Amino acid sequence: MNYELSNIPERTSKPRQTGYTMVMDKGLSIREAEDFLSVAGQYVDIVKLGWATSYVTPNLKEKLAIYRDAGIPTYFGGTLFEAFIIRKQFEDYLRVLDKFDMTFAEVSDGSLEMPHEEKCEYIRKLASKVTVLSEVGSKDDQKIIPPYKWIALMQAELDAGAWKVIGEAREGGNVGLFRSTGEVRSGLVEEILTKIPFEKIIWEAPQKAQQVWFIKLLGSNVNVGNIAPNEVIPLETIRLGLRGDTFDHFLKTTK
Repeated sequence: MNYELSNIPERTSKPRQTGYTMVMDKGLSIREAEDFLSVAGQYVDIVKLGWATSYVTPNLKEKLAIYRDAGIPTYFGGTLFEAFIIRKQFEDYLRVLDKFDMTFAEVSDGSLEMPHEEKCEYIRKLASKVTVLSEVGSKDDQKIIPPYKWIALMQAELDAGAWKVIGEAREGGNVGLFRSTGEVRSGLVEEILTKIPFEKIIWEAPQKAQQVWFIKLLGSNVNVGNIAPNEVIPLETIRLGLRGDTFDHFLKTTK
């Protein structure tokens, strides 16, 4: 840090299991990725190339190398996995992971209907090759999954070999964990936490108010995802109680 302040919450350090920040790259250029990392790289744990943007991104290998050289792993969004699965091209998907030296993969079913045991089987197959992040929740804002089912799905996917499970919100933060207004489904989150360890969950929380809510509930070292590149530094100040939204929160807990 650039100077000293007392009563600052302690942050975990990389490589970390909690306090994880997952950033969504929706199509940064190589220069933009370099600029982003020059400012925020130390606060970024992993970068997701959103949905299937990797299919159309120019100079993909070069951009992935920039993240790799910075010590930040990357993965392709779960929608790309689904695009291969619905076309019955799972083996082709594996070849894509190999071609681009991907060490992480996301398994999701937010855009297609898939029997859950089939999804878990894909997790098991992939977990023998890469670190798997599995996403729970639908991208359909009309599909409401009850809390008991969220818990059962998350636990089954962890048991199948997922390293962490991701709570769905999309890049807009208006489905899954959230109402269409962006408001957190607080009862859902709190019920999930009665059964699933908080360190095993990455909560997609692209909106500032959502980040604040999770940090106030679970502390500075909550795992959050779908963070925009230009929101990483602001998020870190929220984690540390250095923005008005959490300014008093950590002073009370650290006195």
